[in-house]
Amino acid sequence: MRLAKRAFYVFALPATLVLLWWLLTLGSDSFWVPKPGKLVTTFWEVWVGPRWASDVVPSLVRLVIGLTVAIVLGILMGLAIGSSVLLRRLSEPVLEFFRALPPPILIPVLMVLVGVNDTMKVLVIISGCIWPVLLNTIEGVRSVDQVLQDTARVYGITGRSKFTMLTLPATSPYYVAGIRQALSLGLILMVISEMFGSSSGLGFTIVQFQRMFAVTEMWSGIVMLGLIGVALAAAFALVEKRVLAWYYGLKEVEHSE
Repeated sequence: MRLAKRAFYVFALPATLVLLWWLLTLGSDSFWVPKPGKLVTTFWEVWVGPRWASDVVPSLVRLVIGLTVAIVLGILMGLAIGSSVLLRRLSEPVLEFFRALPPPILIPVLMVLVGVNDTMKVLVIISGCIWPVLLNTIEGVRSVDQVLQDTARVYGITGRSKFTMLTLPATSPYYVAGIRQALSLGLILMVISEMFGSSSGLGFTIVQFQRMFAVTEMWSGIVMLGLIGVALAAAFALVEKRVLAWYYGLKEVEHSE
């Protein structure tokens, strides 16, 4: 019963939207809006085959590398800055300046400095995804309960032990929230970076389809991006549930009281 209920919540709205799409396109010969059946057939023909290895896999590799570097740097820098009043005051103007810059603006600069290559595309992803992780981690360190810090001090928990036993777990709800934001932002930046001087990748392929007026193929690329986003969100939800098991358990206890 629980499994059926969960499946209903997952598939009810998508199924309703597809049904509505099918009804609205009945008897339609629009060049710009393909019918669901034709889109499914085109999706299989375009993406299940050599194009998966030549376009989808390179995009995913760049996305994973960019997100991983952004998450690691964001957490480490956030913990260091959040733990030091001096570092926080010194870095705040610089952080505010770079945070205000839209990552796509940096693409021409990175193209000149690094060249049009995979490194440039990864740097674009890092330049945008690091900020939600970094800023949330800083805020998390600043929000650590003072009572917990005093308790750790009384019991002589300092240095590395304090970092692993108190600071890192206590800030995890914050940087996990930042990572969740970074996932969707990384997918967007992956596509944008591939639209400039690229010869492979999902962004490049979708633009090529659009320029050739291959509308159904273009829509199939957009569907592929959506499916990747859903897969990322589902995988992250499983990781989040494990990492924050203690946090959600604590919330349940608080609500039950």
